[in-house]
Formats: sequence, C-alpha cells, structure tokens
Amino acid sequence: MPLALLALAVGAFGIGTTEFVMMGLLPDVADDLHVSLPEAGHLVSAYALGVVVGAPLLAAVTARVARRTVLIGLMALFVVGNTASAFAPGYDSLLVARFVSGLPHGAFFGVGAVVATGLVAPERKARSVSLMFLGLTVANVVGVPVATLMGQQLGWRATFLGVGVIGLAAIAALAWLIPHDRVVAVAGGGLRRELAALKSLPVWLALGTTVAGFGALFAAYSYITPMLTDSAGFAEGRVTLLLALFGVGATIGNLLGGRLADHAMRGTLFAGLVSLALVLALFPVLMTSAWSAALAVVLLGTAAFVTGSPLQLMVMEKASSAPSLASSANQAAFNLANAGGAWIGGLTLAAGFGVTSPALAGAALAVLGLGVAATAYAVDRRRPVQRPGRERLVARHTPQLAETAHR
Repeated sequence: MPLALLALAVGAFGIGTTEFVMMGLLPDVADDLHVSLPEAGHLVSAYALGVVVGAPLLAAVTARVARRTVLIGLMALFVVGNTASAFAPGYDSLLVARFVSGLPHGAFFGVGAVVATGLVAPERKARSVSLMFLGLTVANVVGVPVATLMGQQLGWRATFLGVGVIGLAAIAALAWLIPHDRVVAVAGGGLRRELAALKSLPVWLALGTTVAGFGALFAAYSYITPMLTDSAGFAEGRVTLLLALFGVGATIGNLLGGRLADHAMRGTLFAGLVSLALVLALFPVLMTSAWSAALAVVLLGTAAFVTGSPLQLMVMEKASSAPSLASSANQAAFNLANAGGAWIGGLTLAAGFGVTSPALAGAALAVLGLGVAATAYAVDRRRPVQRPGRERLVARHTPQLAETAHR
C-alpha cells in the first residue's frame, strides 16, 4: 500500500479525536463556561451540523481544484476551527468554533477516499479506504482517551490545542506524501455536474443504506454507558476502558471489511448488516453479565465497521461522474445516522421499554438497511451501471501518481 495513505490516516486520526472527545469533556466545559450539561451537549450537535453542511458543499465547490490542494486546505480549516475552540472566550463563540471544526470533516473523508482509491490497483480499492479510516477507529482506542485525560488534567482548552497540532502534522504529511495532480475543465462540469450526480436513484439508495445501517449502531452506542452500568453491573470508572474495546472492535471490523470488500463488495455489505442486526438483537442477553457485555461491545464495533468500506465504495460507484461529492455526502449520511439513531434509541427509553431497548431498535434499523441495500441491488439488475465516459474529472496525474497506482 502506498505510504501516502498514512497521511490520510493521520488526518482521519485528528478528525476522529476532535469529533468524539467533546463527549468526555462536556462536564468540564459546562463547569468552566457556566452552562448546563444539556446546553454543553449542543456543542456536539454543532459539530455534527458542520459535517452535514460542509461535506457536500465543500466537495462541490472544490470540484475543479487539485485534490491534494483540497485536502491540505480542508485540514487547514480543521486547524483553524480547533484553535478557535481552544481560545473561545465564551459558550457562543465555542459553539461557532465547533461548527467550523466540523465543516471539513465530511469533505476530507470524501475527497480522501477518492484519492486513496486512485493510488492503488482496482482490486485494492476497499483496502485503501479502510486504511484511511483506520485513523478514525484508532482515534477511539488511543486519541480520545488520551485527549480526554489531557483535558481533565490540563484543562479542556489544552485538548483542542493538541488536536490542532495533530492537524498541522497532517498538513505536513499531506504536502509531503500525496502526489501532485492537475485538474482540467470538463465540458458542462463544475458545480452543476457534481450536483447532477445526486439525482440518481441508486446514489440515494446507497446513502439510505448508510443512514439506516449506521443509525443502527448509534441507536445502541449512544446509550451504551447506562447499559453497561445498569444492566451489566460495571462501575462508571470502567466504562472508558470498555469504550476503548469498542474502538478495538471497530479497528478489526474496518480492516476486515476492507479486505473482504475487495473480493465481494456487496456480499461483505450484506453480511455486515446481518451480523450487526444479530449482535444488537442479542444485546438484552449479552448485557446480563460482565464478560458477555465486554464481548458485546467488541462485536458491536466489529460488525458495524465491517460495512464502512463497502458503503463508501458503493456510493462512489453509483456516482462515478462525481465521486468526491457523493463520497462526501456519504459522510453527511453517517452524521445523520448518528443523530437519527440516537433519537430513535431515546424514544424506546422514554417509552419505558428498558435500558437495553435501544439495541433492539438498532437491530430493526439494521434490517431496514439490509432492505434498502437489497432494493439497490434490484435496481442495479434492472438498469445497467453507467461507466465514466472519456471525459474525466482528473485528466492528468504526475508520473509519481501513475507509477504508484501501477504498483
């Protein structure tokens, strides 16, 4: 695999850290800024809103810019947002800074996925995407716990300064390792061409699979702490370690999904969704003892992230004329899944169905995702897949990129 994928993974590590660390710092931020915990929770929502807005918007308006330049620019915006978060004088300014921090998230993963697949042979595309996402899953194992500890010991502002430093390291790695490319004008191209790709039914079915599939994960994961403490009997102090186990499972699933999807993308996706539904359906049983609950956390991360790479490739395949925009829109779909899954899981708790009921709601969402994916497959069988024409968005690459892709 090309060393350039390491640069993408470093950027993904920083993004994953800043996205999830706020959840562990909420009490510290609330106390320091003199706001309630629910108000501090809006900082998580502000970041997610930034992802949803920035993912398709930034990918579309930078469609004719060299992707290496786009990636560096997105990471520079990431550094600005996190630095502004560190120096925010009050709650309102921190809210804006978190929104800005989220803007480059989706576009970075979207454009990065296109660059990653362009660096390798066709039979290694899914593996290249999984290696980029490796930075995101490792962030849950290492980055978030370390950043949370830093915030608790040195103050929450130090955490965002540290994340900004990670962003600077990612910029240096991108500038050093990502090959140059030159984008030329395409007849009828630009923003209109990018947006036209989203009119396709298969693209929306692929995005719908992402929303339902990862909505299943977040319906349960959003309430994993009360499941572990109230049902499995863990002390609150041990929950952080168990969440790290989720990151281990996610890392295993991510690498496994990338390898399997290169051989059978659709089969890997279907198998992942079925596995996710089964794991979530068994949560009420698995959460009755400490050892089985720990196993359930690992299996949840593994089953969910097996689907990550095939979902990303599925969306890019359905929108071959605008892969950057479609891939970025898929990241917005991940965040919609986050918000929607948490909301649906919360409804089951509010209805009094028990502390493990969000997992059962997640199982239903996984089955729904499987149905949407099957519908997409049926549509594919009825209409031929459109292949890219002679006009290509990226017309020429440097010999370095061509040689790397050949290898």
